[in-house]
Amino acid sequence: MSPAVDVKTLVIDGIDVSARADQTVLEVARENNIFIPTLCHLDGLSDVGACRLCLVEVKNSPKLFPACVLKVEEGMEVTTKSDRLLHYRQTILELLFAERNHVCSVCVTNNHCELQATAQSQGLTHVRLPYRSPRLGVDASNERFVADQNRCILCTRCVRVCDEIEGAHVWDVMGRGIDSMVITDLMQPWGESSCTRCGKCVNVCPTGALFDKTKVGSDHPKYPDFVPYLNMMREGR
Repeated sequence: MSPAVDVKTLVIDGIDVSARADQTVLEVARENNIFIPTLCHLDGLSDVGACRLCLVEVKNSPKLFPACVLKVEEGMEVTTKSDRLLHYRQTILELLFAERNHVCSVCVTNNHCELQATAQSQGLTHVRLPYRSPRLGVDASNERFVADQNRCILCTRCVRVCDEIEGAHVWDVMGRGIDSMVITDLMQPWGESSCTRCGKCVNVCPTGALFDKTKVGSDHPKYPDFVPYLNMMREGR
């Protein structure tokens, strides 16, 4: 006989749902066609709660919780849409746009950018915060790929896919706060690093921070077949 499954019942946006005890609120919401915006989350990779766009409200708690790492509990009541949540999500997006140099009209992933699409879905029409406009470099030393720090949002998808799927751990994060940046091999140029050129990091990048020199433009969405691959790898583990 198969072991009994620990099932939890909860309410999300007024809808009664059930879930396994090991599931997160984000997983259960998506299973029930309830949309919660995300940027750092990608099926098949571990969750770190970096972007905070998936914040939700839980009844009887004044705090907001990131749905991607919030485990379900029996009887919990979750709200994914409210004026408060929209305000926080728009503010987070404004901070992301203001922190680096995101100019959609000249970006290599214009119309295929998750940051751009998320901003549109959350009704963001302008940024009220002062732009930092940092002077950040572009590493084109790799024979095929480019790393543009100006468009990085520190989602760490590249770090996680390189570590968890490829097993190479070429990418990591250096610095703290607004000075943080993703690097290869302790600040080695990408072309001189131990990178195997597999391209997984490029495929999972949600913005134009990592891109393929040979596939630039509106005809080249980043990963049409890559998410099913990640799911297969996760199930294999």
